[in-house]
Amino acid sequence: MKSEPQEQSWELVQEQIKFDKDGLVPAIVQDADSKNVLMMAYMNRESLKRSMETGETWFWSRSRGELWHKGGSSGHTQKIVSAHYDCDGDTLLFLVNPAGPACHTGETTCFYRGFASPALAAAEPGAGATSGRHRFSVLEELEQIIAEREKERPEGAYTTYLFDKGVDKILKKVGEETAETIIAAKNKDNAELRLEVSDLIYHLLVLLQERKLPLDDIMAELERRHERPRRD
Repeated sequence: MKSEPQEQSWELVQEQIKFDKDGLVPAIVQDADSKNVLMMAYMNRESLKRSMETGETWFWSRSRGELWHKGGSSGHTQKIVSAHYDCDGDTLLFLVNPAGPACHTGETTCFYRGFASPALAAAEPGAGATSGRHRFSVLEELEQIIAEREKERPEGAYTTYLFDKGVDKILKKVGEETAETIIAAKNKDNAELRLEVSDLIYHLLVLLQERKLPLDDIMAELERRHERPRRD
């Protein structure tokens, strides 16, 4: 029988974290809403302490040899929703609400580049999807979530960031994702193409919500085109 998640006080936990010989521990950062892994960085005792005290992520830069507050200069901070450590105490996991992209390149996540092998190519995409669901159910759910984000504007959410920046920022992201989709297709990289098309569809749904154009209208237009007499 699986045990319930255990939550302990910060005072008790800090003594159970196993820092390496350099006084560091890897910290994985995950979006609390989408569950996408955003980045991995390192923390020492001081950055972990500041993270817990401020409620935003702080890390230790191995290249610069100093503490850094994520988003301290860019404004793309990460508000901590929950903090966890693994069974060995040598890896941390933070669920956050990000106020903008996690990657210095401007990408939502640092893990935006995919790679594949023959073994991976042989796997069936979506084989683990819940049986009985309509194949496009996720689009309906995503459209609803985006609409809720626009209305409620939860602090730190990436979708909130897009709506706050306005249509020009949304259009810029649509353009960027379109270009990256084209590049992936030209490179004949289906693993990368799958990722880029997913990003493009998400940003298109954000654009439709900003313009108040329901996805149902798009589907109706496609259906009308399908019903027209064929000329071939």
